[in-house]
Amino acid sequence: MVAEAAPLLAGDNDNFVDEILLHRFCAGLKWCALDHSSTTGRAVSYLAFLILTIAIPTAISVFLPLPSLSAGAAPFNDLSQLTASFLSSISFFTLSSTFRHRCGLRQLLLLDDILRDSAAVRRGHSRDIDRAFRYLAAILLPSFSVELAHKTLLFATSSAAPPWKAAAFAAALASWVYRTGVFLLVCVLFRVTCELQILRFEEFYKLFAGDGAASVVEEGIEVLMLGEHMRIRRQLKATSHRYRIFIIGSLVTMTISQLGSLLLLLATKADKNFCNSGDLVVSSIVQLSGYLMCLFGAARITHRAQRVISIASQWHSIMSSCSHTKLDPILDHDQSNGDHNSHGSIRPSIPTIHSTFESRQALVAYLQHNGGGITIFGYTLDRGLLHTLFAFETTLVLWILSKVVVLS
Repeated sequence: MVAEAAPLLAGDNDNFVDEILLHRFCAGLKWCALDHSSTTGRAVSYLAFLILTIAIPTAISVFLPLPSLSAGAAPFNDLSQLTASFLSSISFFTLSSTFRHRCGLRQLLLLDDILRDSAAVRRGHSRDIDRAFRYLAAILLPSFSVELAHKTLLFATSSAAPPWKAAAFAAALASWVYRTGVFLLVCVLFRVTCELQILRFEEFYKLFAGDGAASVVEEGIEVLMLGEHMRIRRQLKATSHRYRIFIIGSLVTMTISQLGSLLLLLATKADKNFCNSGDLVVSSIVQLSGYLMCLFGAARITHRAQRVISIASQWHSIMSSCSHTKLDPILDHDQSNGDHNSHGSIRPSIPTIHSTFESRQALVAYLQHNGGGITIFGYTLDRGLLHTLFAFETTLVLWILSKVVVLS
């Protein structure tokens, strides 16, 4: 891990900030027993995973008597534990697979390829990483407070000896924090990756204004645009490949869990309250929040990727119609989406950019056939899919919430 944290570029202040973030992330992984940079760390990580994800939930469900979980309410707790463990397993192996490559942590945070980006992109990436982990804390801390209250009420009914009860209580909380934290961590990392690609697309838009084109007049601005877009596309394909099992596995697991919960809620005649079914509600809300974080990031980057086609077409049209004039036309961005980081307008500096109609047409045709963002086995994660999944999963969660939370 120390080798991974070697300076990226001595004397560069932005890279120094990246090093601070890298060291903080390394320390966080070690404290969470997720460090795979060495053989010892890998062994400790797998041991912690087996204990906190499988052994502790199984032991508590089988050996600890909890009278508040009657015969009819016990399946709610078992389903919640099984879902949390399965999602944690998917997240754990998604995270560990990244470290099989050399400099896996840098690839995970995209700190190697970011050296080719501008200082604005590097600073924005650092801010996005910091903001993403604040999102993780904003989801984890309130849900932990609710889970703490639930576990306190649940274990208060146990007839076990006080020392064993206290040990089981602490182990159950540690297991919940570990499983939930691993799942949310992968969600946050996926969101950070998407935010970086958004920053790169915002910089890519500036090329249509002629920014940075003066140094490549001999090659042509289309060559610079093509190379930059291909670099972003490679990153998008790598991100899609790295997280596709996580996205599909999480969606299938959550959907089966919600449908199974509904069937249990409708079939059982046992009393349902916060004490015996609260874990199911807390887990469902946390899982939905983390998964929607992923989908929102994927939808935003897909929208940015598709938006390039519109901007390139407008640029090609304006450049073609004004190629023999010295006008300074304005190429407006569509700001109807309300994104806070959208730029205003693009002003192509026509007299300083050498381009031909054929090269511009070829560039536009390339962008039209390579305009997707995050894809899962060929299916694009866009806003239409996001709205569908959001409506479906939220409906299931709210239905479960209405059946479980009984105010008396």
